[in-house]
Amino acid sequence: MAMHDPPHPGLSIRENCLDPLGLSVTEAAQQLGVARHTLSRVLNGRAGISPEMALRLEEMGWSTADFWLRRQTLYDLAQARRAREQREERTLV
Repeated sequence: MAMHDPPHPGLSIRENCLDPLGLSVTEAAQQLGVARHTLSRVLNGRAGISPEMALRLEEMGWSTADFWLRRQTLYDLAQARRAREQREERTLV
């Protein structure tokens, strides 16, 4: 069964990848080969995990690209369902 309100996968990256290693956003961005603001947007839920970012995370040994893309898809789907429910509630009012 799908999680009703999954967290943005950026939270998992922060809590399970950066924090245990004591990496700052800047340090992690350098190791991933991306701009700091790019990683920051993902970590703060303002951008999704792209296939390219998923591959970079995999190369760091932080699970697989498939894992990260599935997490992003589950999050996106939950957001779409929530938006649909809100639209339907407004039409009933």
